[in-house]
Amino acid sequence: MRIVIEIGRVEALFRYPVKSMAGERLEVADLGWHGLEGDRRLALRRVDDRSGMPWLTAGRVPELLLYRPGAGPEEAPLPSHVRTPEGEELAIFGAELAARIGERFGAPVQMMQLRQGIFDEASVSVIASDTVREIGRLAERELDVLQFRPNVVVRLARPGAFEEDKWVGGLLSFGEGEDAPAVSVTMRDVRCGMVNLDPHSARPEPAVMKAIVRANENHAGVYGVVTRVGRLAVGQPIFLRSTL
Repeated sequence: MRIVIEIGRVEALFRYPVKSMAGERLEVADLGWHGLEGDRRLALRRVDDRSGMPWLTAGRVPELLLYRPGAGPEEAPLPSHVRTPEGEELAIFGAELAARIGERFGAPVQMMQLRQGIFDEASVSVIASDTVREIGRLAERELDVLQFRPNVVVRLARPGAFEEDKWVGGLLSFGEGEDAPAVSVTMRDVRCGMVNLDPHSARPEPAVMKAIVRANENHAGVYGVVTRVGRLAVGQPIFLRSTL
């Protein structure tokens, strides 16, 4: 039997044009087969790394969080420039940006574009704002939801922390109707040390991950894959379709 319940509404939407750099808050977003359009389509490759995951992340260079991709022309889905922590505007594919970040890292890097995106586990990440608040309470910190780098933040209809765990195996649909955009929830989000990094200062706050480990076995939020494309918008109702 298929059960459909309204679990809440879209509280916020985010995309991250360059992997591990600052995020961009959106009011509406196109959900394609590879996640939100423009999300993590660019990443810095560690030139000397021959592994299957050669991408430079804030786990290695925390200051990456302070680099802010800027918008390009309207017809271009990718940013054209990046604002550095020092306030300079550098071309996103320029040699100077790569050199500056390579110097911080201690080895050469190169900006790369991947049409399908560069994701850790799946193309869409979702977290409830109640979960973020509870982690903040346990860590005794006022946390910004950007610390968790989600694509979709959910304002729950019935408040409760870590409710997302119950969505695994179900389908989240955004808006009314059978043709509403939808995401199949595939797994809980296992957190890494990046969750400790303050998105505005890049300073580590180890109490955050410790709180997640203590409260929910190091899980906070969920990952999913797109099963129907469409338009997401802040305020949209979200329905959970599950099979029992």
